[in-house]
Amino acid sequence: NKREGERDRVGEMVCVCVCAIETGTWEIISFIRYSIPEELEHGAFVGNIAEDLGLDLNKLSARRFRIVSGARKQYVEVNLENGVLFVNERIDREELCEQSLSCSFHLQVVIENPLELYRVEMEILDVNDNSPSFPWTEFNLDISESAAPGSRFPLESAQDLDVGSNSLRTYLLSVNEHFLLDIQTRSDGSKFAELVLQSPLDREQQSAHQMVLTAVDGGAPERSGTAQIDITVLDANDNAPVFDQSFYRVRLAENAPKGTVVIKLNASDLDEGPNADITYSFSGHAPLKVRQLFSVDARTGEIKVKGVIDYEKARMHEIYVQAKDKGPSAVAVHCKVLVNVLDKNDNLPEVILTSVSTPVQEDAPPGTVIAVISVMDKDSGENGNLHSSFKNYYTLVTSDFLDREAVAEYNITLTARDMGSPPLFTRKTILVQVSDVNDNAPRFKQPSYTVYLTENNAPGASICSVTAQDPDSGQNAYLSYSIMDADIQGMAMSTYVSINSDNGNIYALRSFDHEQLKNFQITVQAQDAGFPPLISNVTVTIFVLDQNDNAPVIVSPVTQNGSAPSEALPRSADAGHLVTRISAVDADAGQNSRLFYQMLQATDPSLFSVALYTGEIRTIRQLVEKDPTRHRLVILVKDNGQPPLSATVSIILSVVDSLPDLQPDLGDLSLSPHHSSNFTLYLIVSLGAISFTFLVAIIVLVTVRRLKEVFKKSNLNVRMSASAPGCAEATSNGALPQVYCYKMCLTPESSKSDFMFLKPCSPVMSVQQNNAKSTDYLTSGWSMSLQEGAAPNYSWVPKYTQPHSEPPDYQHNVYIPGTTSDYSTLKLAPRGELDVYNTFSTFGKKKRFISNYEQTFDRDDSLISNDIFK
Repeated sequence: NKREGERDRVGEMVCVCVCAIETGTWEIISFIRYSIPEELEHGAFVGNIAEDLGLDLNKLSARRFRIVSGARKQYVEVNLENGVLFVNERIDREELCEQSLSCSFHLQVVIENPLELYRVEMEILDVNDNSPSFPWTEFNLDISESAAPGSRFPLESAQDLDVGSNSLRTYLLSVNEHFLLDIQTRSDGSKFAELVLQSPLDREQQSAHQMVLTAVDGGAPERSGTAQIDITVLDANDNAPVFDQSFYRVRLAENAPKGTVVIKLNASDLDEGPNADITYSFSGHAPLKVRQLFSVDARTGEIKVKGVIDYEKARMHEIYVQAKDKGPSAVAVHCKVLVNVLDKNDNLPEVILTSVSTPVQEDAPPGTVIAVISVMDKDSGENGNLHSSFKNYYTLVTSDFLDREAVAEYNITLTARDMGSPPLFTRKTILVQVSDVNDNAPRFKQPSYTVYLTENNAPGASICSVTAQDPDSGQNAYLSYSIMDADIQGMAMSTYVSINSDNGNIYALRSFDHEQLKNFQITVQAQDAGFPPLISNVTVTIFVLDQNDNAPVIVSPVTQNGSAPSEALPRSADAGHLVTRISAVDADAGQNSRLFYQMLQATDPSLFSVALYTGEIRTIRQLVEKDPTRHRLVILVKDNGQPPLSATVSIILSVVDSLPDLQPDLGDLSLSPHHSSNFTLYLIVSLGAISFTFLVAIIVLVTVRRLKEVFKKSNLNVRMSASAPGCAEATSNGALPQVYCYKMCLTPESSKSDFMFLKPCSPVMSVQQNNAKSTDYLTSGWSMSLQEGAAPNYSWVPKYTQPHSEPPDYQHNVYIPGTTSDYSTLKLAPRGELDVYNTFSTFGKKKRFISNYEQTFDRDDSLISNDIFK
């Protein structure tokens, strides 16, 4: 039929208007309008919006094509596969727009990447789906027989919910001989009918008349509604009520409370009694909507507010009121009241989020659009801020660079405020989440790691753990650890250590040996799982600590053919004679390599002793006739580790009358592979020791020669000071004498004398102070003069000196070699002060000038020439 034909032509009713309006970083690039009839079923075709907008069908889903409607219902929807816009829910124009002549609602089409906004207007065309209807199917009119021809009587108006051509068009009256119908038009375009008396009535001839009133609309096909009019002819009442005015205009504020008096009407009647008692009511043709909003007081004529006055629904109301007395054959008179509604700021602005792009990447540049916001206000004028189709659109954009690690999300409150008095506002909160970007490299908790690992560790054991942190989130914060490739002693790093890629635990893959590898470095890399991945490196230094896992090895004497080495001892050897020296080495380091020598077994323990630290075997006393001619000594060499490790060596000592010339033993030179290997190690160690000794000897020789030249130039006199036991005073003939103190140490372990200089000690006290203490150790001074060219004299001669004043004490700490001082003091340390742990400097081996150190302080004073230091 015709209605179905209209639906078929819907797709042709498209009007596109390109309106490029820039609004910040986005723009409304087109405006499109569709016209569809109401009451279409679900799925009805509206138009192919993708083609109309020139969009690529294949990219609709990828660009998140969507429709945002400001209406309460989603009336239309889009098929993303073919771009067709179709009816999603039945549209009732009368429900959506009531009696408005034009009815439409707006949609926003949002497309992202890039962000584009299209405005779509949906015009709803009226369909003649409502017939005109009267409030009652039958109503009565009382007309006096004295009514003059031409008298008018308003009739009840019919209501048609359709608009335009489909609304009420005219009224028709059934054929009669006394009345005709006059059609009137209101200011809003609606029509009402008045019954006009054409010929006089005669109650005596006909007291009642019946007619049919028909209301017809302009639709196609047209629709109609009917009502029956019953007219009763009354006896004459010669005075009718009269209103003060036939037309009233009043203004009423929107949302006026119920009971508010709009206007008080006044009508007067010249009659008396019941004929002058007037009652007020709505005229028959007063619209039903007016009857719902207002009421008329029948006695006082006050028009009061009954319903809700809403400016947005109707800005003006026409009220028709009639006045009628209570006399017989009363005639009603009518007046019109025009009520203009004044707008009040009673509608809050509506904030509609047309598009929200969240989360936002933290590397988004300033000006990135987060949301497109539209604001509407149903009020008018200053009370509303919606003035045109493309106004009141706003964008929420970033004003600076974002950093998710600092702020992960933002609660943004939007406030829309109108210009009314008082202003009304609406707040809407948008949660904007910041998505992570891999912009932070992993960071280790320490700039470097140092690990101390004891050697002989168990393979596979964890030796340390490195930890890195990444302030990013998700995959960007997932870290994996690895060790950079490198070589250690020609082997790949992966054969030494490994790392757990998840937690950073480092494991040793082998047992380390301090003697082979003392320390090494590895580079650990932490890499996140972002794209592109970021990395960070840290250096781990591993020190292999020594364990006492190597026993001392006897270097000399060497056991030959499985028999103990033998040494010859002359029978004429004095006490302290150096028989032999035990040499041992320990591959460990530190305290674990410090060796001690002990006599474990001896044929005669009273005859021999071994030095604790040097391993020198010396005679304690001279040999006697009853001593055996063959002695067996077992020497224990022990290191200082915990627990200590040891080795033993047996030595056979043969007592002979004289030492024969020793010929090299060229017997069995064949050695086992094990002894050959040890011999090579011992040979390398011996050669190194000899080279070091030779270098030290050269340095000492140069130093001694320089010392000799200094003594020659300064005419140095050295004397033992009685005031300072164990000290020697060195004086010269310079103009400014000075005092220095040095410690002189003689090695108790050897018959050869070592002249050693320790660090400078404090200057000696004054003579007066020393005289009081001189009896504690020595009672006499010792003078030791060094004169060039004098014959060596090793006797000590006591020399008594008178107390005298000492030169000033300048407390200089200097060494004798190269000194320019004219006066100095050397301190002889008693044997009790000798400490094997002291650090000392030895200026070479000297000629023996004291046969027995223990008798040093009992002998006479003697002069020592410079030859001692040669």
